[in-house]
Amino acid sequence: MFAKHRTTGYNGYAVQWSPFFEHKLAVATASNFGLVGNGRLHILNVGAPGTPIGVERVFDTQDGLFDVCWSEVNENQLVTASGDGSIKLWDTTLADFPIQNWHEHQREVFSVNWNLVRKDSFLSASWDNTIKLWSQNSPTSLQTFKGHSHCVYSAMWSPHSPTLLASCSGDHTVKLWDTNSPAPVQTILAHGNEVLSLDWNKYQDHTVVTGSVDHTIKVWDLRRPDRELNCLRGHEYAVRKVKCSPHSGSLVASTSYDMTMRIWDITTGDMIEIHDAHTEFVLGVDFNLYRDREIATCAWDESVHVFQPRCLM
Repeated sequence: MFAKHRTTGYNGYAVQWSPFFEHKLAVATASNFGLVGNGRLHILNVGAPGTPIGVERVFDTQDGLFDVCWSEVNENQLVTASGDGSIKLWDTTLADFPIQNWHEHQREVFSVNWNLVRKDSFLSASWDNTIKLWSQNSPTSLQTFKGHSHCVYSAMWSPHSPTLLASCSGDHTVKLWDTNSPAPVQTILAHGNEVLSLDWNKYQDHTVVTGSVDHTIKVWDLRRPDRELNCLRGHEYAVRKVKCSPHSGSLVASTSYDMTMRIWDITTGDMIEIHDAHTEFVLGVDFNLYRDREIATCAWDESVHVFQPRCLM
């Protein structure tokens, strides 16, 4: 099964499956590769295998969109991260304008992530070196985390704790934070170059996975931060995104500027799948929570791919 959707005129940055509906996929895109120009949020309807992908809604923005995440409390709402430093809350059942707009970051917002435990708040990570904590019911941010000395590319809530989050940065580090403390509780010098992405293992509460400009993916046990558990090599250029499977503690997907999406077994270190159908940088990847064999990717080639990798069949 392989389905393809064109985001004509817009380059893909991020995809996320709905936590409520098996068929609903959000895609954050930017025109002109995100360098200048508009953004567009696509809400796609992915039917049964073999059926074409439909478009449920599109929302246009004045600046490129770099990330998207669904609300964990309202099945119709989602937030986006924008190149103009703003964060927008959308409702797919309402008009073409965001229902909430926050603008506190001084530079591009590169990631947004909803709290999976409390479900009442979300994070933003920005090129202004900060992470902010938000509630959709508050007109201003609730907390700002400062400690990185370079762009923060991603900040992710732990799926095991309501107050724990991890972030990665251009300063080569991963930092662990607790919302009860303003300073990082742990810092790991994770790579010899910028760390562009990280994710928490859904089954092992001390395990995080990182992806870097140094082409590698590393697996970390936060209780033993002096050395990675495993280093996965195979990408030919920077690793742009890592995503831990919600269905298996051993599987991780990654995307790269080498135009591929790859799937790895982090216990053995083996690369078990390579998807090379994109013709430009691959930026976004996500596992469908309900269809356990289905993956979506997006890339700068203005296309979204939905497919079932052979290794998951």
